[in-house]
Amino acid sequence: MDLFKSFGGKNNSKNIAKERLQLLLVHDRADVSPKFLEMIKEDILNVISNYVDIDEAGLNVEITKEKRSDNTYIPALHANIPIKKMKQVIR
Repeated sequence: MDLFKSFGGKNNSKNIAKERLQLLLVHDRADVSPKFLEMIKEDILNVISNYVDIDEAGLNVEITKEKRSDNTYIPALHANIPIKKMKQVIR
């Protein structure tokens, strides 16, 4: 048994440091501040959670730069949002 795994969890310092580093890398790639990316992530979650239950542990939102056919780069928002179940919405 790994001693460190028993203290682990999704919010251990290793995972927090990894997430912060990923946010900094996104900032460098797309000229977007980590705070701005976090605001986008929260807004997306707020809207989508009206319709589905989300597995937030597996959530990944990032902004990258993608090369176009004319050799210019544009920012692209990529979101991987695992869905636990659909909510029944009455309209």
